Amino acid sequence: MAALGATVIRAGRRFLSSLPALFGVLVFTFLLMRVLPGDPAVFFASGPNAGKEEIEVIRKQMGLNKPVPEQLMLYLYDVGSGNLGRSMMTGQLVTKDLRERLPASLELTLTALLIALLSAVPLGVLAALRPGSIIDHGVRFFCALGVCVPTFVSGLLLIYVFYYLLGLAPDPTGRVDIFASLPPRQTGFLLIDFLLAGDFDGWWAAFRQLILPALSMALFVVAPLARITRASMLVSLGSDFVRTAHSLGLPWWQVVVTYALRNAILPVITIAGIVFSTMLGANVLVEKVFSWPGVASYALDALLSSDYAPVQGFVLLMATVFVIVNLLVDILYGVADPRVTIG
Repeated sequence: MAALGATVIRAGRRFLSSLPALFGVLVFTFLLMRVLPGDPAVFFASGPNAGKEEIEVIRKQMGLNKPVPEQLMLYLYDVGSGNLGRSMMTGQLVTKDLRERLPASLELTLTALLIALLSAVPLGVLAALRPGSIIDHGVRFFCALGVCVPTFVSGLLLIYVFYYLLGLAPDPTGRVDIFASLPPRQTGFLLIDFLLAGDFDGWWAAFRQLILPALSMALFVVAPLARITRASMLVSLGSDFVRTAHSLGLPWWQVVVTYALRNAILPVITIAGIVFSTMLGANVLVEKVFSWPGVASYALDALLSSDYAPVQGFVLLMATVFVIVNLLVDILYGVADPRVTIG
């Protein structure tokens, strides 16, 4: 219990030390949105042909008639009180929009990361066990191919093959079929909500909708995970403790899994955390291709329409998620290797 309490205290200190960075993200995003070309009041006032009075009314509604320093102070006060503003696109509070859409992005990203880890770790281990072999060259070629192909290209190819040619995948039109009924919202994760509702047909339909976009995202991040696994395994396999385990006559699988892989997995944990944070904020192309109602596509639509509040809320959300994920990675790293402490 003492060790757990110390870990929690250190984790709290790390989070508090990240608050200045979050504050910097707030200010930078706010100022950046103000210097971008375009007037959001004109956009929401029915286009450039709108009258000056109508534009001025919308500017007052959005608070754009005040000096920028005053706008910034008001914005920081609102954020401190939990108010991220109201979206001019949806007419709803940004916090409500993000809360409704975040589970969709998390479900997609977590599934893609799980697919990537289940593929990359075995590939990296196989390549490390046979360095210079056909397997090793094949894994490295696959990794290079995955990095070179953008996610929207792989997504379109998957749709063409599995939906258009083979007819195995459902319409790429969101999280569920447009005619399907949704389960009662409890977590926002459809796979979990369908299970809680006991609707296994709905669960299978939601899973089929999820697999292609998740696979599109996973293909792009398999490469860094497989490469770091291969490099870590090569170092671990050449270490003294692995040679000692071999000399003791331990089974081959036990040496690889218990000794080599356990030590090689530490860098993979770090990379997985970075990859997850990157995927969550950069999956906008996949969300657009598959009409996925996530936070990234929501922020892109807001950016194109010069709707400041949703973009600022999205950037703040991603920065917070990045801090929390890195903190969790540090904690997991300490659990996997007791020699590591959280500073």
